[in-house]
Amino acid sequence: MAGILFIISAPSGSGKSTLVNETRRLVQGLEFSVSYTTREPRGSEQDGVEYHFISKEKFREMIAAGEFLEHAVVFGDNYYGTAFSALDDARKRGHDLLLDIDVQGALQVMERVPEAVSMFILPPSPQILEKRLRHRSQAEGVTDESVIEKRLRQARQELEKLDSYKYALVNDELEQAVSEMRSIVLCERHENCDEDLSAESARCRTSEHSPKLEAALASFDVGLSKV
Repeated sequence: MAGILFIISAPSGSGKSTLVNETRRLVQGLEFSVSYTTREPRGSEQDGVEYHFISKEKFREMIAAGEFLEHAVVFGDNYYGTAFSALDDARKRGHDLLLDIDVQGALQVMERVPEAVSMFILPPSPQILEKRLRHRSQAEGVTDESVIEKRLRQARQELEKLDSYKYALVNDELEQAVSEMRSIVLCERHENCDEDLSAESARCRTSEHSPKLEAALASFDVGLSKV
């Protein structure tokens, strides 16, 4: 079954990129959507690989032309967006599309493409998230404490939207998280979804409120009543 749109959201520093890359290595026919952004490249990022880096003027022109499936302003100053052409191109090749977007954009896509399969990836605790953010900031040469604090606050806010997502994966052990994402993709495709994969996929449903998910949410002081 080709043409499925998989929405992936996660707080900055959750290890999403590594998880997605590993899953794509194991699952064939799963394309990664390269989004557009007006922010500057970080570290070793390359245009057309991690993002299409464009000017705000060009981004606004694309909005006016109706070229975006979704777009949003993130962290108050930079635009991010996904072009309709990404999904169309994947479907023409008989592939599914992985869409890596923030919560704002994800909610827009869920309204426009209700059949999309949504996944939220979260770290096991705010302490581990802070550690990952600091490690990444050092690698990028950014040492501004306010940036880290802002991203931690943003993570808590994003977690309160978790109930909008069909699945939730706690990325505490990469190998396990990869296995869970692979099971979700294969079972949503109805492809080689045996009893074990089906059970693993079902445990990741947000509505199941697994013990691992409950513990992660509690560590962020996000009550289950909010999700």
